[in-house]
Amino acid sequence: MESLRERFRDNDGFQEKLKGVGAKVAEIKGKLDPKRLQTKLEELRVELIGKAGLITSELKTLGKLPPDQRKSFGDRVNRAKEEVEATLSESRAEIEQALLDQRLASETVDVSLPGRRSERGSLHPLTRALDRIVSIFARLGYDVADGPEIEDDWHNFGALNFPPDHPARTMHDTFWFPDGRLLRTHTSPVQIRAAKGRTPPIRIIAPGKVYRSDSDQTHSPMFHQVEGLLIDETSTMADLKGTLREFLRAFFDRDFKMMFKPTFFPFVEPGADVVIRWDLPDGGSRWLEVLGCGMVHPEVLRNCGIDPERYTGFAFGMGVERLAMLRYGVTDLRAFFENDVRFLKQFA
Repeated sequence: MESLRERFRDNDGFQEKLKGVGAKVAEIKGKLDPKRLQTKLEELRVELIGKAGLITSELKTLGKLPPDQRKSFGDRVNRAKEEVEATLSESRAEIEQALLDQRLASETVDVSLPGRRSERGSLHPLTRALDRIVSIFARLGYDVADGPEIEDDWHNFGALNFPPDHPARTMHDTFWFPDGRLLRTHTSPVQIRAAKGRTPPIRIIAPGKVYRSDSDQTHSPMFHQVEGLLIDETSTMADLKGTLREFLRAFFDRDFKMMFKPTFFPFVEPGADVVIRWDLPDGGSRWLEVLGCGMVHPEVLRNCGIDPERYTGFAFGMGVERLAMLRYGVTDLRAFFENDVRFLKQFA
């Protein structure tokens, strides 16, 4: 026991080693950068209070001392341990602050430097075309109506004179949901919803996305349509022709030779395709179909709660992609949806 007490008194330099902790930390801090200093402090911690450290080893001898000496010995060793921990903790905090200061200094923004110019964006060509269409019809007195893209069978087909067994349904490759709803195949359902909630005269256009199961150079499963509807007591086929002639002249900034070719749409009677004489790059020209139209079918008016004996009207529909391809000289519809910046920059 006496040898243990003697060891406690001088501990082979134990007290001297403890006295030198602060000086050793100061010496290390003066010679090393903060990152290396972190490593050295950890080595010092392990040397003094690690599992096999100097102070930890002293605490392990506590049980070998006489009972009357254990408390005094334990207090002194614990105080020494606390002093070491405090010194290391203080130094660690200083190191962390120094590292933070270094990082902040390296990230400092020089406010005198010129700013970076933002890239100037531009509208997508389809957005340009759609905005142009809406603007033209707004000048002609048409309001914009909107409706859901997920429709029920009645609004998409039934109310537009497509009965369940009507052969015209085969013209639409429709995306159906299990509950019987569908992705609308045209924006005509918007006309039905708008007409049911209004009293004539009605003058609206319905722009929006539509969906059909078709994809090739000139077709996309998702595309944009604008459909128009006018209902009053006096409108005629001549009014329809004049409206569409003015629209095409304004959209393409030029006049065209136009023809109205008789065709069939279940929701109009009579129906027509509008074709224009289009100039080709080689100097020739050809007839191009650009939209469909007709006088609103009496049954459609009845489905909207409008008396066909009193009111009449006309409707028309056009594909935005089709018109944009003609206006901008694009030959492949898919280019509009591939987000190729080289293509889109042409319209900036």
